[in-house]
Amino acid sequence: MQRRSPFVIALTATALALGGCSAGDLGSSGGSGDGETLSFLADNSDASLKTAQGLADAFNAKKTGVTVKVETRPQGTEGDNVVKTRLSTGDMTDVFMYNSGSLFAALKPEQNLAPLDDQPYVGDLDGTFKSTVSAGGKLYGVPFGGATGGGILYNKAVYAKLGLQVPKTWADFMANNAKIKAAGIAPVVQTYQDTWTSQLIVLADFHNVATAQPDFAEQYTAGKAKYASTPAALKSFQRLQEVHDQGYLSSDFASTKLEAGIKHLADGTGAHYPMLTFAVGTITSQAPDKMGDIGFFALPGDDAAKNGLTVWEPAGVYVPKSTTGKKLDAARKFLAFVASKDGCDAMAKATTPFGPFLVKGCTLPADVAAPIKDMQPYFDSGANSPALEFLSPVKGPSLEQITVEVGSGIRKAADGAALYDQDVKKQAQQLGLPGW
Repeated sequence: MQRRSPFVIALTATALALGGCSAGDLGSSGGSGDGETLSFLADNSDASLKTAQGLADAFNAKKTGVTVKVETRPQGTEGDNVVKTRLSTGDMTDVFMYNSGSLFAALKPEQNLAPLDDQPYVGDLDGTFKSTVSAGGKLYGVPFGGATGGGILYNKAVYAKLGLQVPKTWADFMANNAKIKAAGIAPVVQTYQDTWTSQLIVLADFHNVATAQPDFAEQYTAGKAKYASTPAALKSFQRLQEVHDQGYLSSDFASTKLEAGIKHLADGTGAHYPMLTFAVGTITSQAPDKMGDIGFFALPGDDAAKNGLTVWEPAGVYVPKSTTGKKLDAARKFLAFVASKDGCDAMAKATTPFGPFLVKGCTLPADVAAPIKDMQPYFDSGANSPALEFLSPVKGPSLEQITVEVGSGIRKAADGAALYDQDVKKQAQQLGLPGW
């Protein structure tokens, strides 16, 4: 997703902040009128801007002697290039938001960013998130918004009618599908007309891959682990094939788009929809009266005891090394606010969260949708893993075409995995990664 396939674009348009930079001062109200003024750079997606402005306004209202003003930047490759250029020339804003994970690592954080290890809130940050904004043993960012989960949206009314339990293993999931099909309901909704949605089973299965082979991301980045030759990773493609081969897909899977898939799920004509939790926003707008019927669970694996969630981590807020002296002190004060309950509350007020906040003491609003609440136990228990894109820069551009073929019965799982390994090789070589 992070290499800006249509999957990335879809996420960026809703909740995940994935982009670059440029100018455009929006200003901020409620500042102290004296002391330090900080410039805060955020991408110009609606969700990012509302979140950034919400943080700035809430912080400024505290009248700490520091005023934060939000500036905007474009998304996409253009913005990435500007971020990197401004960091390399020492011309970055006082603080900025940007991706966590592999794109964060490409910023050369040890060279360009100010570490935060000595800050008092570090122990309150989610450990998985910290791993995606760390380099060389040092921490560089705080979370900008909440996490997004990848797994299965499901119709709770269908489950209640058929007496089903949320599955914690793939075998249990497939057994539920058999009962759902016997009841005349489509077990698994797929929406391959929006090709990016075909990737969900493969991508959301990564927690299971990482549990079975903890060093997979590292070995994969080094060109030593492949999807086709790593049994745990191959299973991701096999699961995609299996739901098709068992006849569990909605009949119109090849011609359906996201919005129609959401309607299937909300109406109860489909029971499961492999999807990211940002789609809850679509359900809320399209079928608000059905929101109470929708729940969420992680894509099940082989072992119920290791059941866990694949997470798309939020972006981070960072301080460049060019921010020094009193500006650095002011920036640290602002980041401490971002990484606090007040900061989380400000972000929740500005935009609807699509997953839990990753700061201890932060809670979701009481009226947040049930699928978002369903994510919280995976964080409380630590049963979650970052999606592969947050651990590796390698993602081939053709995955969504390959997963459409595997998920449609056109190509077998093993052939799809091997083809994707070839696709990945080209991309890794373009990135100049060693071992490829």
